[in-house]
Amino acid sequence: MRDFADLARRALRDSGYSMKAAARALNYDPAHLSRVLNGKQKPSAKLASSLDSLVGADGALAAAVSEEPAVVGPLAMGETADDEFHAWELTRRIQATDVGSETLDRLENAFDELATAYPVASPQQLLRQVRLHLSYVTRLVDGKKTLGEHRRLLAVGGWLSLFAATLHIDLKQGKPAAACLHTATSLAREAGEPEIEAWCFETEAWRGLTAGDYRRSVELSRAAQDLAPSGSSALVQSTAQEGRALARPGQSRETYSAIDKVQELASRLTLSGSPGHHYRYDPAKFLAYATTTLAWLGDVAAEPYARELIARLGPSNDVTEWPRRVASATIDLALVLMKNGRMDEACDAAQKAILSGRVVPSNHWRALEIVQEAETRKLPEASDLRSAYQGIFEM
Repeated sequence: MRDFADLARRALRDSGYSMKAAARALNYDPAHLSRVLNGKQKPSAKLASSLDSLVGADGALAAAVSEEPAVVGPLAMGETADDEFHAWELTRRIQATDVGSETLDRLENAFDELATAYPVASPQQLLRQVRLHLSYVTRLVDGKKTLGEHRRLLAVGGWLSLFAATLHIDLKQGKPAAACLHTATSLAREAGEPEIEAWCFETEAWRGLTAGDYRRSVELSRAAQDLAPSGSSALVQSTAQEGRALARPGQSRETYSAIDKVQELASRLTLSGSPGHHYRYDPAKFLAYATTTLAWLGDVAAEPYARELIARLGPSNDVTEWPRRVASATIDLALVLMKNGRMDEACDAAQKAILSGRVVPSNHWRALEIVQEAETRKLPEASDLRSAYQGIFEM
């Protein structure tokens, strides 16, 4: 009951429902719901299913109730149950252990799907799903399992915690990001997974970069490279992160060297699975990386790279359909245009990126640079650009 109560309270909080509002929406007695949410009374399968539907918990609440043996009749008309989580739970129960390889396969596949959705889905939406899967992993940790299953469970918990940290950074939520990175690092070490640990350092380097601490970002990127297995995506990405951090203060020679190294490392990779996976480097990422790095360095070569990337990923020119990678490339284009004195074009590109709604909070500072430069130069576009930028916080 306690596991369900904790999970249900968290799900209600994340979805914005108070206990009383949930009771009204579900037509339940508030006192009864209060006892359930405080772990004093066991929830019925119907209540768990109704709460699932209300908060969009993707079956996690129903799965928590199914941990307790119960006789449950057929669903009445209008009741719902999440087939996926129930199937996972049934498979887990018939395995020789409390976890089972099939359950671990499902969790690993779920992580891959979430990481693949990263370039196009909103951080808020992904974070809600990641939390649910982490809650499921937490419940399995105390179960009976083999050493191999234990290691796999720690590893998938590490990947999910790392991804949660990335999403918190995107949303400028520093304390949760730090906590998730600490958890991911601990799980990676326990599981003997140096690639996850390398990604933790790379992610922390990105956080330092967005905060303007370029020296620390370089140090963390190099620490990630020392940990990353040879030929891994983590090695490529941490090298790329070092190049970005070197570009911001204008260290040209070192930056070009990093770009060349990234290209060489990336050329050796064998792409497996979906090319959009956040933790698997693919050729499209190199073009985006080169665009950003050269733009931050003020190199005019960033312009054709940015235009190629925009044409490839956002050919419709419809800002409402742009994924985040295109929005980022459009800001890069604006930055290089600004540094080359083409302010009319820079303001137009920046406004398109901002209005796309795909600029995550951790990248707001990049758009703000163009807004502030337009205001410093007292350009006629400055007012509209500032209004568009302020509108980000109302989306």
